[in-house]
Amino acid sequence: MTPFASATVAAKFAAYPPHVRAKLLALRELVFETAATAEGVGDIEESLKWGEPAYATKNKSGSTVRMDWKQQHPHQYAMYFNCQTTLIETFRTIFPTDFKFDGNRALVFSLEEEVPKIGLAMCIAASFTYHLKKKAAKAPKGSR
Repeated sequence: MTPFASATVAAKFAAYPPHVRAKLLALRELVFETAATAEGVGDIEESLKWGEPAYATKNKSGSTVRMDWKQQHPHQYAMYFNCQTTLIETFRTIFPTDFKFDGNRALVFSLEEEVPKIGLAMCIAASFTYHLKKKAAKAPKGSR
């Protein structure tokens, strides 16, 4: 288990109901595992953004990923992506039946179902390399 970045983040995870905490901790580990293997990502910074566990690349190679469970939707939890990007639109195209989508901002998971880890790892990697991919797409042909 990756140590928590701060007591505040640890307290947030401790506040989740135990069955939810286990699911979110599994997502958290997948975030760190994916960041460690995705090319160009580097170190990840863990914090709370909008009161939710958030993960950002320290080298600014990508977009922040957040996760949370909300009491008003007790049977589900979600991973959030920047709604100002094309990430969710891309995930819908690549994984039309693998995930439940919430608008252009989140992948929603049922507490009773298994998360499609391989697909989700690809989504996390895409978020963490989002800015790298945009820069590469804008670079003149001869400079790539």
